Amino acid sequence: MLELRDRGGADIVLLCARILIGYIFVLGGWGKLTGLAGFAAYLGQHGVPGGDALALLGAAVEFFGGLALIAGVATRYVVLLIIVFTLVATGIAHRFWEFDAAARRGQAINFNKNMAMIGGMLALLVAGPGRFSIDGLLARRRS
Repeated sequence: MLELRDRGGADIVLLCARILIGYIFVLGGWGKLTGLAGFAAYLGQHGVPGGDALALLGAAVEFFGGLALIAGVATRYVVLLIIVFTLVATGIAHRFWEFDAAARRGQAINFNKNMAMIGGMLALLVAGPGRFSIDGLLARRRS
């Protein structure tokens, strides 16, 4: 049986988890930051009030939250923030039950993908960032 209880193995897996989860948010956030007007218009089309301000806030949370997650900075707080972001984004963009049969499948896939990402983030919330993180470095320095 694969044993990851030794700290080295578990820390490598936690680093990989942070990189893989954070990467998707960095990519998505960068796309929104570099296309802010389009993202704000998209929010407006979905009935979100204050689209310009919320577009900037959402894009910043997604991009910088992803970077912080990868680096392991304030990991548990960042995870909670990104979970809230993901829930809100899913509620705005992936209400698959409102689509016709042709579009419903794609939206359901995105909805379920977001739920799976939240599951991974919940695991990071419980496990913490691991030794190979800024949080881990700071904890070692405090000891």
